[in-house]
Amino acid sequence: MRTERARLAWQYPGPTSLRGSLLYPLTFTPILSPKPWGGHRLSEFGKGSFGEPIGESWEVSDLENAPSAPSSQTVIAAGEFAGKTLSELQAGFEGELGWSGRFPLLIKLLDANQHLSVQVHPDAAYVARHTDSHLKTESWYVVSANPDSVMFIGFRRGVTAKQVDKALGTPAIVDLLQPVPAHVGDIHHLPAGTIHSLGAGVLVAEVQTPSDTTFRIYDWASEYGREPRPLHIADAIATLEIAGPPPNQEAQLDLSTRLLIETEHYWIVERRPDQLASQHLESAAGFRVLMVIDGTVTVTHKGSEYGATRGGTMLLPASITSEVTIEAEVSSIFLEIGVP
Repeated sequence: MRTERARLAWQYPGPTSLRGSLLYPLTFTPILSPKPWGGHRLSEFGKGSFGEPIGESWEVSDLENAPSAPSSQTVIAAGEFAGKTLSELQAGFEGELGWSGRFPLLIKLLDANQHLSVQVHPDAAYVARHTDSHLKTESWYVVSANPDSVMFIGFRRGVTAKQVDKALGTPAIVDLLQPVPAHVGDIHHLPAGTIHSLGAGVLVAEVQTPSDTTFRIYDWASEYGREPRPLHIADAIATLEIAGPPPNQEAQLDLSTRLLIETEHYWIVERRPDQLASQHLESAAGFRVLMVIDGTVTVTHKGSEYGATRGGTMLLPASITSEVTIEAEVSSIFLEIGVP
């Protein structure tokens, strides 16, 4: 039986001068990063079978170096440019990919079998004073969650700087955090400077600025019997915001589309094509990243089909976005990600 598809009439406005480009929809070999808090659910998302707990799958990355991962640059998985990194591709296609310099995002899947460390990432003011750090703003889309699982985002209402200073580096910091229920399909935005911890039992898709700078405040070592890791209390104090969880920005664009988040760094749209007949996305030209949460998405370009299933990620260079057609199985869910 042929699987029913919903045909999406998306002809992205793109640069007409580049229509002869040799580029095509790009898929990548993910970088799997073992973590003490990781689990085994990423194998359910096409990331292979493994014995040790894997915490992160770096889907699209072009970082120069990243101490928290085995390597920092994903390589193209198929086609003429298989084996190349985005930086290597950029050297031959200047201006066609849709950004200058290194790729402006880092896109991951995170599987938390245990609580991640309580942490914070540097804001612009901190980065201006410390040139070896990089601003890190991120957003979590909840892909899977155990019943009653939570995330910790921001501080509870009424928490003071004095309370925070006294609790830093101790279990007492947890009592000051705001627990947020983890519901599949929810989006949570974490601007730089926001204290947070991804809770046990939650698997998220993470879109962030290209940075690997993290300041650990508390690491749950005694609770889980994990090997203690260094904390970064002084750096955390220098960038930490004493505030509650940021407000949710999502907006329903139509029955099938939600604008989940729109920031100065990136935007994320959720699409559920089983609820639409056709749609044309009116947005500025640029590259697109498609991240499949459930089902199958097929991109057709110049007569060739490029597929991605649950857990798969595909990058559409800017020079081809006006040339592609997207189809998806009914009941599929995928994220569309771009930059302003």
